[in-house]
Amino acid sequence: MPVVLPAAPTVPREKRRAGRRSRITGSPGWRMLDIPTGEECESCWPRSPELLPRWHRGQWWWDTTSAPGTHPQGMAPGNHPHPQGMASGKAGLAEQSSPTPEAGHGSPGPSVALLPLRDTFPPEISLSFSVESRSSRCRNSQLQEAARKKLWALGSDDRGVCALFKELSARLVCTQAHEDRFLLTFKTLEEVWKFSTYLTLGYVGSCLEQLLFAQEFWLDCALVEDTELRVTMDEEHLATIYMDLLLQEGNFFSRAVPGAWKSEQEGEEGLQLCRNELIHVKSVGQDSRWEGMSLLTGQRGVVPMPALQPIAQPFYQWFLKNYAVSFGVSQEVSGTSSQAIVKGRCMATKDHRGATWDELSFSKGDPIEIIGFFIPGLPWFVGKSLSTGSIGFVPTQHVNPEACEPLGKGFVFLSEEEKSPVLHVPCNGDEQHFVTLLGELAHTDITSVYRLAGFEPTAAFPQVPPEAAPHGSKEIQVLQSWEEINDWATSSTSELSSPGSETAPATLEDVLLDKLDDLDYPKFFIDLNAGHMDDADVFDPMLTFLNQDSFVPSFQSFYDLSFSFLHSTFYGFSDEDELVLYLETSRNWAKRTRSVWAHVRLCFLLGKLCIKKVKLSQARVYFEEAMSVLDRGFGDLPLLAALHVSLASIYLKQNMKHKFSSLLGKTVTLLVCLPGRSFSWENELELLMYILRESIAVGNAPLEARVCFLIVQLFLQLGRTEEVLPFLEHLQCLSITWLGPGTRSGPLDAAATLGYLYDKKCLPNLALASVRSFVPGSTKGTPTPIWRAGFILQNAPKLLGKQLDRSSMPAVACLYLKQALQSCCDSRAVPMQRTLCAVLSRMFLQHGLLHGAVCYAARAAALGRLLGEEEAFESSLSLGWLHLLQQQPGLARAILQGMASKTQGGAVHNLLAMALSGEGRIQEAAENFLRALHKAKEMGSRRNQAVALANLGQLSLSCGATQLAELYLLWAVRLFAELQGHQELDMELAQVLLWLAQAMVDRQRMEDAKLCYELALGFGLKWQNLRSQLHVTERLCHFYSRVCPDLQACITYHEHWASLARQLQDRELEGNARQALSQLYQALGTPEALRQSLDCTKQCLRIFIDLEEAARAAEAWLQAGKLYYLLQEDELVEMYFQAGIQTALKGDNFSLAMDLYEKAGDTFFNGSRDRARAVEFYRGGAVPLARKLKATQTELRLFNKLAELQISLQGYEKALEFATLAARLSLRVGDQLQELVAFHRLATAYDLLHMYEMAEDCYLKTLALRPPVLQSSAEALYYCKLYWHLGNLTLHKLKDEQDASSYFLLALAAATELGDQELQALLRAKLGAIPRAPGAPEGTPGCATDRPRWLSEGGHVV
Repeated sequence: MPVVLPAAPTVPREKRRAGRRSRITGSPGWRMLDIPTGEECESCWPRSPELLPRWHRGQWWWDTTSAPGTHPQGMAPGNHPHPQGMASGKAGLAEQSSPTPEAGHGSPGPSVALLPLRDTFPPEISLSFSVESRSSRCRNSQLQEAARKKLWALGSDDRGVCALFKELSARLVCTQAHEDRFLLTFKTLEEVWKFSTYLTLGYVGSCLEQLLFAQEFWLDCALVEDTELRVTMDEEHLATIYMDLLLQEGNFFSRAVPGAWKSEQEGEEGLQLCRNELIHVKSVGQDSRWEGMSLLTGQRGVVPMPALQPIAQPFYQWFLKNYAVSFGVSQEVSGTSSQAIVKGRCMATKDHRGATWDELSFSKGDPIEIIGFFIPGLPWFVGKSLSTGSIGFVPTQHVNPEACEPLGKGFVFLSEEEKSPVLHVPCNGDEQHFVTLLGELAHTDITSVYRLAGFEPTAAFPQVPPEAAPHGSKEIQVLQSWEEINDWATSSTSELSSPGSETAPATLEDVLLDKLDDLDYPKFFIDLNAGHMDDADVFDPMLTFLNQDSFVPSFQSFYDLSFSFLHSTFYGFSDEDELVLYLETSRNWAKRTRSVWAHVRLCFLLGKLCIKKVKLSQARVYFEEAMSVLDRGFGDLPLLAALHVSLASIYLKQNMKHKFSSLLGKTVTLLVCLPGRSFSWENELELLMYILRESIAVGNAPLEARVCFLIVQLFLQLGRTEEVLPFLEHLQCLSITWLGPGTRSGPLDAAATLGYLYDKKCLPNLALASVRSFVPGSTKGTPTPIWRAGFILQNAPKLLGKQLDRSSMPAVACLYLKQALQSCCDSRAVPMQRTLCAVLSRMFLQHGLLHGAVCYAARAAALGRLLGEEEAFESSLSLGWLHLLQQQPGLARAILQGMASKTQGGAVHNLLAMALSGEGRIQEAAENFLRALHKAKEMGSRRNQAVALANLGQLSLSCGATQLAELYLLWAVRLFAELQGHQELDMELAQVLLWLAQAMVDRQRMEDAKLCYELALGFGLKWQNLRSQLHVTERLCHFYSRVCPDLQACITYHEHWASLARQLQDRELEGNARQALSQLYQALGTPEALRQSLDCTKQCLRIFIDLEEAARAAEAWLQAGKLYYLLQEDELVEMYFQAGIQTALKGDNFSLAMDLYEKAGDTFFNGSRDRARAVEFYRGGAVPLARKLKATQTELRLFNKLAELQISLQGYEKALEFATLAARLSLRVGDQLQELVAFHRLATAYDLLHMYEMAEDCYLKTLALRPPVLQSSAEALYYCKLYWHLGNLTLHKLKDEQDASSYFLLALAAATELGDQELQALLRAKLGAIPRAPGAPEGTPGCATDRPRWLSEGGHVV
């Protein structure tokens, strides 16, 4: 018989609440379901977050068989239907008996079926990010660009990026920095579930902030508070991936879709389903039919695919699979039309007579006070009749709760008192731990340990110029005015230094008071003497105590998880068997004396002891006996609740379905409606899981949230932190996906607890993101701003796989330290304020923001003066040191001189000497350094002696006294070497060695300087101190390139420099190092070196592209082209040249493009191959741009190069053209040297074209441009060669012997000026061969011509 789902009547969809929308930015699929069908309601109950695909494109689509033009129920044309989720409200009506009497919204109508389709989406999904300003509500383009560059720099293979997405349960395919997104994929349902949860909680965006934002960003607290990194993801795509994985697994939970299936095979028997019934579905290998089991009836059968609507919430799928029970839904709990949990008074709407003693009887119109909570959908609540004063169970259907008071605005499912146990979990011992940690970080040894001049080993980053520091001067807004500080000076010392105002140990005080209260509880001695066992008087005190008809605090130990009554109420027994025997006897006496309350309590205690020994059947007997005897139990509600819950838990454990069902309704009320109830047994978890299953099945959101909270509480009490995470995450999702009007946070901000649990699971990114989102409240015993700041400080280094070190504090904690400081200011906790100011000052110093460091140090100094002389001295000395580092010696001296007059401490004289040196008072500085040295010797401190000597050496070096400097520095090095190796000592020694190396360089002792430099580098390598290594390596690179050139050594240290920059993730620094390294390899000239140079250039190119530095990238393209030319790979040369030029042109950088054209031409011009190709770059590229930019000098230089090139290529006509243009430009420029060069080259062109007269005239023009008196030997040589050439030209080409002899005579004069005897002899021989020339034989005939000289005589303009 085929499966037939009876049609249900159409129920109109409820209107959406105005303004309702998901509050989760970037949520991929957590979407709020509408309030279920029924009357309109303004309650704030959320629907559980779910993944909803847009079914027309995903795995599922809506097949409507209704009339054309109609739409699925509740849909407008063009809208997409939203399938029902697990907690979407009450189920719809069906002809069969249904556990859910109303239809949830979003369920398809009777004519709508859900059919599977193949996935049309790719397996990858993109996660995009946008950096936005909260105040302006628009994108922060500057930070967006910075984040994009950081992502470019990290790349897809970066370990930090991969580790982050692994932590977020996603698989990173690649990064697409140019589009501000990541490409992800998921392989399991759990991955989709976890990632969606983190996305809903806002942790994905926070984790990306921690990944992409630089340290400097976190130091600008105002910017951090105003900035939010939002992430977005395609909801349809993620939901489709989820559904696809669900189908692949073939084992999931669905709801029945009524009316979606019609019989085709009448003979086949199928599973009879009710509307919205929960079904466990498994694949049987057929696409259209699956095996299903009803969670209501437990029946199994074949289910058609169109009749199924998979549950869209991943948490529900996981929970229902992992926490199965042996029997189905009880139907005791019903769905709710989104009514809130309420308290207060309600009014009876009809008469009711209680069927049993525990049910309250009342009349219509009677006012009833709710004891605990009224939770919609439960059959009962505990109420008190205000007419009779009686207490009992009240049927929820017989009262009107409209007049009741909700627990709070929005989504509230717990009382204020219940928050503390959950939120207190991270504070167990950690609050004081973080106070101690902050104290250690704030501690400084500046009062006892000298400082090297200008050297701060903890400053991990170079100083940021004031204009580059992001709002550094605005970061001290939390500091009070000096007037307010002075007002506090009148406060009592006890008020200012009270530890209570710092760490709030009031919680500890409360615990101690509780312990004292415990001393008043009665205790009973267990005497098993045979004579005493039959004496009623022996048991009378205990029976009297246990027979009280109401709850007293001393009974609380009976009901807790730890069985504390074994120690607090009874003593004198050797083992628990003796106690059981004694309680059995007491129970018998209670029966005889008809002490009902004592009888019940003794049965309960005996049952608990049986539970402890896992004797559940015997425990059940005791509990059932207690229940049968009890006839007035509301005087002790904890006892009544413990009995019901314990007995129901045993029934559930032992699969006693009938008894369990009969007890369940009232048990649920006692379990979830009484705030602050103690758990009495670990197995209550199974009962809570069952009730959570019920609430999911019927869509009761208030009950779901309440039970989930109780599960979290019990897990935490049991210490099962691994198991609590999914439930706490789900609870946090429920809390934040719907916020009430005017509320900033949900009813339970468990972010701190989640962070604590993530930390225990070694998930540092999530732990940090969670705690950063936590907003400390005023609830006693919950995490404070100090706890949050300490947690972030301690855990942020774990992102890099490190531990917190006082020399490298993470900047991400800055905002939270500042907020902790503000909190301490509000409570006037002065000692903790000073500690926090000192920590903040150290943090700003380490990150190079000296202005912020000084401001916080000044604040710490002011607070120190309120606390005592020791604190004031330490803080003032730290402030003076920071002024010195900020190069403000005057301010430092003003502080230190006053201190030096009061104390003779060597540390003060040492710092004062630095201040005096900075002001140029060298003699006074030297005297104070010597005083500091003597104090160090008196105290026997070899380290301080070494520092004082080093400072004297540095002072001498700065004055040019290199020999004295060498003496002092060598002495200091010897003392440092005698001290035991410690990182801070070795870093100071490295700095002293650098000073000593400079002294050696000044004294021209290069080998000694090398040794000092390399020893300094060795100490950096020893401690793996990257910053120290970088500082020394830069000095070594300079030394081997400029001071003592050694190409091979220079290459070695540049390689190390680049490696350090890469480890520090400083891409710009790495690019500079690689660029320098490329030039060094090119200088070697070997093919292997050229390959290395090319590799470095390509790495530079990638870096500059990543950093979007177009100009440097263009130059790198060009450099790569040059190297390919040198490697004779000519096919790639043109491509790289054009890539560089186009890069410049795209940025409209025409000046750079012109330079690149010229440099590309120079490659061919200066090369040995394809020299003619230079013309296209000069003439076709550089010259037009030079004319466009009116760069006349560049144009002149280009035409000179073109003329020279054509001459060498024997293109004399072209050479003449270019030389003529160069000559014209040289006249316009007005530079005589340029004019000379141009006309000389023009003369050469004329000469080569056999235009000798023009050549002669141009040569004479060049000579006319020179001064008449020779200026140098080089000029004399030029004159000599040029006149010799003119002589040969006129003699042999123009046949003018007279002019030729004149030119030779002038050349002889220049040669005489040079003193070149050989040259003079040659010229005299030339003259001797010319008739009538001086020195020639007399009477030799000669000839002369009268030729015009246009250029030399000014008669012609080129």
